[in-house]
Amino acid sequence: MDFLAHAMGTGGTGTGGGGSFGAFVPLILMFAIFYFLLIRPQQKKAKMHKQMLSAVKKGDKVVSSGGLHGLVTGVSDDVVTMEIAPKIRVKVSRGSIAGILRRDETPQE
Repeated sequence: MDFLAHAMGTGGTGTGGGGSFGAFVPLILMFAIFYFLLIRPQQKKAKMHKQMLSAVKKGDKVVSSGGLHGLVTGVSDDVVTMEIAPKIRVKVSRGSIAGILRRDETPQE
């Protein structure tokens, strides 16, 4: 049993202030890993989506996050009008556009 007490150390005669910084090193490494593997790619993806939304114009074929495929017939600040079938138009929020399928230079009507 004497070896157990000796293995636990003597308390205050340890390394001093350097030991407290050593305890934060694993936390700093974990934050760095989370930043480079999770946070940074998500920010990059959000930036690309925002650029894509600002580039939506009349004549683009888009898909909404709800799954509607359509041709953009009108664009305003926050609302995009899509034609999902001949003479059937719906208004969707610009933020709900998931992607641009194909860009047509001249809209087909």
